Amino acid sequence: MLVDSDHTPRAAAVPSPRGRQSPGALRPAPQDLRRDLALAGALRAVEELRRSALALEADFAGTLAGTDPLRRESLRNLLHYLAVRRHDLRQLQYALARLGLSSLGRMESHVLASLDAVLDALHRLAGRPAPADLGRRTPVDFDTGRAILAEQAAAVLGPARRRGPTRIMVTLPSEAATDASLVADLIDEGMQIARVNGAHDDQAAWSRMIRHVHVASRRLAKPCLVSFDLAGPKLRIGPMAPGPAAARWHPRRDPLGRVVEPARVVLAGGKDPPPGAIPVEPGFARRARPGDAIDLVDTRGRTRTLAVRAARGGVLECTADATAYVQPGVELTLRRHGKRVARGTIGAIAPLPGTIVLAPGDEVDLVLGDAPGREALRDAGGLRIQPAAVSCALPEVFRCVRVGDRVMFDDARVVGSVVEAAGDRMRIRVSQCSGGRVRLRGEKGINFPDSDLALPALTEKDRADLAFAVRQADLVALSFVQRPEDVDALLAELRSLGAPPCGIVLKIETQRAFRDLPRLLIAAMRHPHVAVMVARGDLGVEVGFERLSEVQEEILWLCEAAHVPVIWATQVLESLAKGGLPSRAEVTDAAMAVRAECVMLNKGPYIRETLRFLHDVLGRMQSHHDKKTALLRKLSISEMPSPRRLPPSRRTPRPAPQPVALPDG
Repeated sequence: MLVDSDHTPRAAAVPSPRGRQSPGALRPAPQDLRRDLALAGALRAVEELRRSALALEADFAGTLAGTDPLRRESLRNLLHYLAVRRHDLRQLQYALARLGLSSLGRMESHVLASLDAVLDALHRLAGRPAPADLGRRTPVDFDTGRAILAEQAAAVLGPARRRGPTRIMVTLPSEAATDASLVADLIDEGMQIARVNGAHDDQAAWSRMIRHVHVASRRLAKPCLVSFDLAGPKLRIGPMAPGPAAARWHPRRDPLGRVVEPARVVLAGGKDPPPGAIPVEPGFARRARPGDAIDLVDTRGRTRTLAVRAARGGVLECTADATAYVQPGVELTLRRHGKRVARGTIGAIAPLPGTIVLAPGDEVDLVLGDAPGREALRDAGGLRIQPAAVSCALPEVFRCVRVGDRVMFDDARVVGSVVEAAGDRMRIRVSQCSGGRVRLRGEKGINFPDSDLALPALTEKDRADLAFAVRQADLVALSFVQRPEDVDALLAELRSLGAPPCGIVLKIETQRAFRDLPRLLIAAMRHPHVAVMVARGDLGVEVGFERLSEVQEEILWLCEAAHVPVIWATQVLESLAKGGLPSRAEVTDAAMAVRAECVMLNKGPYIRETLRFLHDVLGRMQSHHDKKTALLRKLSISEMPSPRRLPPSRRTPRPAPQPVALPDG
């Protein structure tokens, strides 16, 4: 039966083949009668689906007229898909499969063509002439649907390479502004789109990154587009009050506590110390020689010794076999062959990043502004007087969030709910913490999955950055898009800038954006070249990680119906890019990404190796999957050896199976 989205039965479409017998019946209905009933029910059901698809198209006649001509047929197909997916098709699918027909499970890119083909087959099975209008109103057929999507992917994301149709996008690190060889290596390893993140660096750095991309692309004769991500509203907590000015070092030990690798400590007495170096007096550093020892008493009152391994230009490279904590003013004694050579002190050390520690049951205040966050205030006996506090600079948050709404910090490592809300302050009670206790740092993201935040996607900073992006980038990605009005604002800004044609990317990263994806697509299809990015990090936090697999599937289906290419983003092979070794789950995730037109990798020290690995995975999987279709290429493991060739221990007493006669071809 067809069932509406609220699970209300609509009409009996396909009687069960095990239909109830009439009272007093002595034997079941004949097989051919059951088959005729199934045919009739399937015909009625598919005809109703076709009528609803054409009716929704008629309802959107005005919208179709305002759509870019290149996208009009795609919008018709999307409307047909939305109309069909308003129903629960599962019983119909089983009935069609029993009749040996398409179960409509792969109709996304050619909805009306699929319905017409099934209707034609059903009429033939029933011995009836097919309606004369079948096939006449089809906007795209089985071949052109795939072709339109491929053309759109090439127009927005660049041409596909011979390795496979799925492109690879890489987020450029800040070093790409000064290291041209890094950019060239990424392009040579297979980066086809370079992503510049407008939330970091500045226009001068972005210009250098883009110039490096263009130069390397021409030199290597490998096309590489540039995508610019607008930062969007800064939905983050503010900075934290700085921690103490201190430094720490510790050696690496084995499970028995024995030192297997000493700590490396750098002391510097010059004006430009290397990153991470601990400052000391210049005269003290100049007196040191390799082989010397430096004695000190750390902040815990423990005596520690550093062994000087190298001394160059006022920089001392030392090792230590014991953990130590030091602050400015700690006294140092330089010894050579046991005799004191010089005395010195540790200079100014940068404060440690501030944090607040949260656990379930704790409360934290979120306040409007940019005041540094702080720990809970306690009295002399340790009793909490005031809860910890963090800030948020967006006033819209405080106007839209209500008591009872959930709040999540740092990618849902901290989850709580609002227990008080008034004016420019709300109190949040923590209910969950990753690992039972979280050290929350500044500038971490906030999510409000239950709140309808009236935040415009385009900020004033974005408008200024957009003027830069349309001159230098091939794609512009709109962050925090939630409503069709956000898309309208971007398109209006592009028109006002007189921008040359460039692709736009809608980043789906909130529950609201997912819920309104059909309307977002309809609004965006007034532009000739559109793509969608599944920003799975924030999206997983918003919809719940248990729903993420389902949600990303639905996004893929809707975008295929609209012939809109998809970018599969966030944490793809993250462990490999950052640590050099992928997890098993990440490999499976990367393999599933072959169904998208592009995969995005984030930066990391092992990004070159990650590019090679991902290309290998995608190249293998493209012969097994085409969107939702499993491709049945020949399997090498299907070549079973003859039982006579097996070693005696592996033979079975059963007779060998008889060969199956296959038809020619």
